[in-house]
Amino acid sequence: MYQELFSQMKKQLGQLDKWLDTAESYAKTKNFDAAVLLGSRLAPDQFACSRQVQIACDTAKLGISRITGKEAPSHPDTETTVAELRARVASVIAYLDSFKASDFEGAATRVVTQPRWEGKTMTGHDYFIEHVVPNFFFHATHVYAILRHNGVALGKGDYLGTLSKK
Repeated sequence: MYQELFSQMKKQLGQLDKWLDTAESYAKTKNFDAAVLLGSRLAPDQFACSRQVQIACDTAKLGISRITGKEAPSHPDTETTVAELRARVASVIAYLDSFKASDFEGAATRVVTQPRWEGKTMTGHDYFIEHVVPNFFFHATHVYAILRHNGVALGKGDYLGTLSKK
């Protein structure tokens, strides 16, 4: 289960990378700085698009790191350009590519915590199902929605990507 769902997250990050590329092209076509899109949000109390990208990346890399016990790469959240965000996405995809099935042995029962939980813990299984999966897709979907809301020509096919039809 873990390997398959992280594979889907990796695919979704690849789609997110394409959305950023499309957004940058859109900004060039309309003759404005793509950073405007990166600072956009759907609501005043929501994170900006660039932060949504960072959190989607962090959720995937820290999720896999915490349930496998492997060290995650560090990203200081300093990206201000589309190119920098795309580099971060590529880095996380490469990190996810480094895992094999045996890395997930014991993941379900691994004890997971994080600083903001103030000493509380979850099993790896519960953490993955209740936190990682929904949090990742929440933030990835917000990137899509912010860009689409701002006129970037994205559709459902851009969100889903290539399907394994036979």
